[in-house]
Amino acid sequence: MNLTGKNVLVTGAAGRIGSSVAKHALALGANVVLSDIAIDRLKQLEDDLNLEFPGNSLVVKADISTDDGIELLLAQANEYAGLITSAVHCAYPVSAKWGSRIEDLDSTYLFQDLSMQLGGAIIFSKKIIKYFQLHGGGDLVHISSIQGVHAPKFEHYEGTAMTSPVEYAAIKSGIISITRWLAKYYANQGIRVNCVSPGGILDNQPTVFLERYRKSCTNIGMLSADKVASTIVYLLSPQSVAINGQNLIVDDGWSL
Repeated sequence: MNLTGKNVLVTGAAGRIGSSVAKHALALGANVVLSDIAIDRLKQLEDDLNLEFPGNSLVVKADISTDDGIELLLAQANEYAGLITSAVHCAYPVSAKWGSRIEDLDSTYLFQDLSMQLGGAIIFSKKIIKYFQLHGGGDLVHISSIQGVHAPKFEHYEGTAMTSPVEYAAIKSGIISITRWLAKYYANQGIRVNCVSPGGILDNQPTVFLERYRKSCTNIGMLSADKVASTIVYLLSPQSVAINGQNLIVDDGWSL
């Protein structure tokens, strides 16, 4: 698999999946534009990547919650890399009350999360696809989740401080739906829109949760981000040219 000649824009690049996507894409020969609002973590990522891939990445601090912010990001990315051929939307903005149990949901913060995550994904899609239309096509990958296709296994959370927010399920199932809608709506224009639904990603979860989660899987259990990133960059490659409007589940059999 080779991404030479690809200019890849990664939003939410400072996060676990976004940073891993950036590393995989660079390793396969792409130029990568790294965008996030968390500039300190983004700069650290840039320093780390420049040690291995000097000169092949650009950091852009961008607030993509507005039309103007997205357009500025695309203009800066285009100036650095030339035509952006691919985009991976990993941005994951959350409100101050993200992760509340349903009993504690506050409508103000709930509406913020629905707007920022699902609404934001739609607006980013609109802008990047318009860009692709002007420049001969391109590939867009969204990030959904196994909880967009399967109800949570609530027994995994018992006795921990963890929860599975209902709005997370709504947002992630919505990401799958807009992926299909966009792929169909923009057919025959050289544009592909797909998404990946990862299983749980390791992030210092309690041992009891990890053990319960592992029993629902086939070989691995909770995943490292690189095991998801490899599938994402595949969707940017020529080998995936016939895949469009699809949701690829990467969860070590959790959803079986």
